[in-house]
Amino acid sequence: MTNLMTQCAIAGIGQTEFSTNSGRSELRVACDAILAALADAGLTAKDIDGIVTYTIDNNDEVSLQRALGIEDVKYSVRLPLGGGGSAATIHHACAAIASGAASTVVIWRAMNERSEYRFGQPKEAPSGSRINDMTFTIWGIPYGLQFPGACSALGFQRYMHKYGVTNEDLGHIVVQQRTYASTNPLARFYGKPITLDDHQNSKWIAEPVLRLFDCCQESDGGVALIVTSRERARDMKGEHVRILGSAFSMPGNTEPLTSYYTQDPIIMREAEIVAGRLYEVAGVGPKDIDVALLYDAFSPEVVRQLEAFRFCGPGEAIDFVKSGAIALDGELPLNTNGGLIGEAYIHGLNMVTEGVRQLRGQAANQREGAELVLFSSGNGALILAKD
Repeated sequence: MTNLMTQCAIAGIGQTEFSTNSGRSELRVACDAILAALADAGLTAKDIDGIVTYTIDNNDEVSLQRALGIEDVKYSVRLPLGGGGSAATIHHACAAIASGAASTVVIWRAMNERSEYRFGQPKEAPSGSRINDMTFTIWGIPYGLQFPGACSALGFQRYMHKYGVTNEDLGHIVVQQRTYASTNPLARFYGKPITLDDHQNSKWIAEPVLRLFDCCQESDGGVALIVTSRERARDMKGEHVRILGSAFSMPGNTEPLTSYYTQDPIIMREAEIVAGRLYEVAGVGPKDIDVALLYDAFSPEVVRQLEAFRFCGPGEAIDFVKSGAIALDGELPLNTNGGLIGEAYIHGLNMVTEGVRQLRGQAANQREGAELVLFSSGNGALILAKD
């Protein structure tokens, strides 16, 4: 029996420029990105009947619908887990299309996280019955876990101790990603490569794990995707790419960046589960992947995902990186747009647009002959393919 979840496609991509000050409201940023994605697919807002975004996006659906002229929404959902849920937005869009709940779904993330507010700063504790998907972080605030980087750093120290990894080792990941960003005109760090010495001279954020250059950016900008069936996408204007497979996992006792209560906090359990499901549904393995796009809010998360998706064995990620494997001519070009560290931090959706460009042959750092691209956000992942 055909798995209908594998019969979907990304038919259009759109984004705004990435900056430290967009000069417009977050609603306008969202609309600009969505209109660009619709134009790429050759559609209008009246063709949209499904909308998917993150719980943390500040734009409400009714305002967006009114601003764009979307006439009737048959399916709408918001996903938790912050950036960890970014791949899940595509997973849910595929589920809606496969079930017939919607035919054309728009996914967006838009924010002015630099010019309007400082994303990731400590928040007041929820009161009454109000809760959100980051409530658990409140218990660590009195003890110094006041921002996501501190949570990531604390969890990674055991890995560093077990495998003898240092912050300088992490710098090799960052230097390569900044090299990609330096040749990507869309990136905020375009024309600004760094050396390992530059990395080591950046200030400590969470010693001994994270320096400034190990952390993703604070960005203004928006990204949007149009997801529909493969059959419908073939009749559209744009060059679509197939969603060969998608998967999601939220195991018990796992939390974004703070999975301290799992049996082995060194590993990214949710990503290991997702990897098994994803490779099975897509019918491929890690050796078949041409480009990997791994959510890099902080450099340690790249290490954990490289191992979870079996691109290398436990404790081998740093040696894998140092071998040159993640360079454009290496075994597995990684985060070829510069990632969230080098291009921009739009909660992972700009990694998906990079995947589409790689398969279209339009990427600034193009992997010659790329046919399969994997994107992971930890709790979810997908494989994109030429159709």
